[in-house]
Amino acid sequence: MSVKQEIKRKLIQVVAFGFSNFHISNFAGGKLYTGKWKNFCNPGLNCYSCPAASLACPIGALQAVTGSRHYNFSFYVTGLILALGVIFGRMICGFFCPFGLIQELISLIPVKKFRLPGWMTYIKYLILLIFVLLIPEAMSLLSQSQTGIPAFCEFICPAGTLEGGIPMLLTHKELRDAIGPLFALKALILAIVIIGCIFIHRFFCKTLCPLGAIYGLLNKVSILKLHVNEKSCTHCSACSLKCPMDVDPVKHPDSAECIRCLKCAEACPTHSISIKAMAKQITQQ
Repeated sequence: MSVKQEIKRKLIQVVAFGFSNFHISNFAGGKLYTGKWKNFCNPGLNCYSCPAASLACPIGALQAVTGSRHYNFSFYVTGLILALGVIFGRMICGFFCPFGLIQELISLIPVKKFRLPGWMTYIKYLILLIFVLLIPEAMSLLSQSQTGIPAFCEFICPAGTLEGGIPMLLTHKELRDAIGPLFALKALILAIVIIGCIFIHRFFCKTLCPLGAIYGLLNKVSILKLHVNEKSCTHCSACSLKCPMDVDPVKHPDSAECIRCLKCAEACPTHSISIKAMAKQITQQ
């Protein structure tokens, strides 16, 4: 992968971010876009309540349909997320996720970067299980609601706080007057994530993102896969040292942590790493 291709990846990220947040003018009045495009889910994490958001958040939608009685919509949301995961795996995180781009921009702050202990990468699976699946289902049954309760959005999501909560507070006095301990908790989580992203590449992706957990579980079966040419690979470890997700692509090309950003291919001196799909390679030429 050449430097030009990394620039292309950044351009794809910017275009995806712009399409996901097309209604910039809504920030001025604190309005939300509620048109027909909000019926479709964004491939990556982007808050539904962001004034500029063009699409629905897939995790918010998944919580809404957990325990939902609206089965057609349930199948649509679940099917879409699974279909995207089966095709791309976590490549969506590396190319199309708006909050992923925000994290990468934060990580440009020039300080020494650190690696997380491996066990911390499993936190996001607990969040997926508890806050996205179990709590919405339980609360839906207890309240006899037709839709699930968005527990992850309400109690954790830093993307929601940054993209939706803060802009809406800035433009709505009645919301500022109603601020309580819950917003303080979410503001604290956002601050931890921002500080984490300064010192650790994609801190939120590694530790807290339930969408990344879903796509990561599908990395092994996805159509697009990371491919390492073992004949030309010299096992120099340049790829693993460059990986922002702390993956060794030679040993674990299908790792659930790999976002397939191809920074490893950029670092490879023998051009041994590529994306392989349907027996064809997208090479790093």
